[in-house]
Amino acid sequence: MTTVLWFKRDLRIHDHPALALAAQDPQLLPVYIVEPDYWALPDTSGRQFAFLQESLVDLQDTFRRLGSDLVIRTGDAIAVLEALRNEIGFDHLVSHEETGNAWTFARDKRVAAWARGHGVRWTELPQSGVVRRLQGRDGWAGQRNAFVARAQIEAPKALPPCDLPSDPIPTLCAADPCPDRQPGGRDHALSLLGGFLTERGQTYRSAMSSPLEGAAACSRLSPHLALGTITIREVVQATAARQREVKGGPRDGWAGSLKSFQSRLAWRDHFMQKLEDEPALEHRCLHRAYEGMRPLEPDHSRLTAWENGETGLPFLDACMRSLRATGWLNFRMRAMVVSVASYHLWLDWRSTGPNLARMFTDYEPGIHWSQMQMQSGTTGINTPRIYNPIKQGADQDPTGAFTRRWVPELADVPDRHLQTPWAWDGAGRVLGKTYPDPIIDVAEAARLARDRIFGMRRSVDRAETQRVIHKHASRKDSAGHFVNDRAPRRSRRTKPDASQLKLDL
Repeated sequence: MTTVLWFKRDLRIHDHPALALAAQDPQLLPVYIVEPDYWALPDTSGRQFAFLQESLVDLQDTFRRLGSDLVIRTGDAIAVLEALRNEIGFDHLVSHEETGNAWTFARDKRVAAWARGHGVRWTELPQSGVVRRLQGRDGWAGQRNAFVARAQIEAPKALPPCDLPSDPIPTLCAADPCPDRQPGGRDHALSLLGGFLTERGQTYRSAMSSPLEGAAACSRLSPHLALGTITIREVVQATAARQREVKGGPRDGWAGSLKSFQSRLAWRDHFMQKLEDEPALEHRCLHRAYEGMRPLEPDHSRLTAWENGETGLPFLDACMRSLRATGWLNFRMRAMVVSVASYHLWLDWRSTGPNLARMFTDYEPGIHWSQMQMQSGTTGINTPRIYNPIKQGADQDPTGAFTRRWVPELADVPDRHLQTPWAWDGAGRVLGKTYPDPIIDVAEAARLARDRIFGMRRSVDRAETQRVIHKHASRKDSAGHFVNDRAPRRSRRTKPDASQLKLDL
């Protein structure tokens, strides 16, 4: 009988364990299901769907070159699978494990129940360092590192023919202008990886925090990793090969930058593991004591101003406008926009999280929701970091080029007042006219937030904190390296996560 290979967030044929297994059967049907209900969710968007469309076209062309095809169907997953079962009579379904949002988790549970009820064997295989049914974090890093060190799985040279017709790829999402969005498809992923490892990545360590330089110095692989046009193992091993090339060479930045990049690849799996271990963290504070700290019903005027880049805080507004136009921000700016929303504006992460998710082309639920909570101070194990958007503008955009590009209303403001236009003696010509007055006093808002959050931390349930540490905290030694294959000891103590949204690769 035919084996159905269900593609989800793994749009490639290279280093593809599920394809390798399914291809052992003489009859193989590769399928991708476009699910309208998923694309109607508040954390999905047209820019993400456009990236998906391009990646599907690329994957379909690849299958056709191998003598097969990628059969695309649109509808509810169970309805599509049941229709295929009636049409071709398959009894084996193969896919990769998916760490997605709550909707895909519920869908997979429904598919599992359907498969059991109809005698269909469903085999799911890992495709990253995320481990299913993990009991605790002791030894996790060793499992993750062993996975990415294994040999890659070769792509097939040919595949059995597929005579089943494919539906056209539908257009499901409303228009989502994103003029500088990254294109999808594996060729783009490989080009990015090659360019990063041979040219752009040399200044990665020093430039990643800059909103201008980071756009080129970062790998920009995050949307491709999110949809699986390239694997984490491919990137880790290609980076390791480049590290061997530069080892012992001139002190030109490459060694440090590549080491930092490998660290962030590991952090990526670490944060995805959090959602795998506790799916409820998408909707509930990781540390339960923080429920109710902020109002669930947001101040809509503040939320709208923040989302549209109209808060009157120039650097923050520039970041939000840049994100809307490009679908990407570097790691420090992601941390800052969440921090300001959560502390200065006192907005709950469940109000701001969907807005950011829609704007990120590289939206990865495991990273996104873990980091929304971390930067909002609701994990109970991370030190709250209240970013000052004025200071961040001065530090990360010292020439003002980034701010001026995205906030052209401030063209006449002198450089020394660019991040604080209200202190300029000509402010009356701009503020409240072409650019809004600041909606908060930054210093006072930070003071109030600091009093609230640290007051809460002094009174939380210690047992709940220990639960979070046991289940989610990274195991690191005093040098900051992951501790492998053992429980922490005094000489290798457990540290709560210290990362700062270091995942925008």
